Amino acid sequence: MSEVIEEMDTAQSEVTPDTEAVVGPYAQIAAKYKAGEELSDEETDTIVDVAITILREVLGFFDAADSPIDEYEGDDGEVILDVTAPNLAVLIGRHGRTLDSFQTMFSLLVSRKLGFRFPIVVDIEGYKSRRHDKITEMAERAAARAIRSHGSVSLQPMNAFERRLVHLALRDNVNVETHSEGVDPERRVVISAV
Repeated sequence: MSEVIEEMDTAQSEVTPDTEAVVGPYAQIAAKYKAGEELSDEETDTIVDVAITILREVLGFFDAADSPIDEYEGDDGEVILDVTAPNLAVLIGRHGRTLDSFQTMFSLLVSRKLGFRFPIVVDIEGYKSRRHDKITEMAERAAARAIRSHGSVSLQPMNAFERRLVHLALRDNVNVETHSEGVDPERRVVISAV
């Protein structure tokens, strides 16, 4: 654990990887990615291998280093690593808050190792996937209520990721508009009929 914390401290004290020239074993991949070029399957596999190695190291502190990790591509081109281990509910936490913090730490470690930011999402037991489906359904039901009442519906406070899911779920619905109101942690999406 001390190696992980030491690496996080080092990463936080340096200039962020995206603002400097990348050197090291992943420099060519970084240059190609930053230039907006599509990465080859081999280059993407290299990035995923680095991420899985870091994830397994961190999971080792929870006696879950050998847990199965499914990898697949998300809707927005991100790589999703879904850890399957029944004893990792502690990493999800209440309303996924611990998983959000874990994601931040994990992203920092991977970015530091690679020298650039690449979208990799960690999920535990499909929690984020289930939450995505639940938020999408909730957004659609709220939109239907807003349309029926010719008014607005305010959703419960959500984190930025969840608010984004609501906006994306309703972006093609021409009968409603969405916007966020308030300040974190009480920021919420308001759905209004047009």
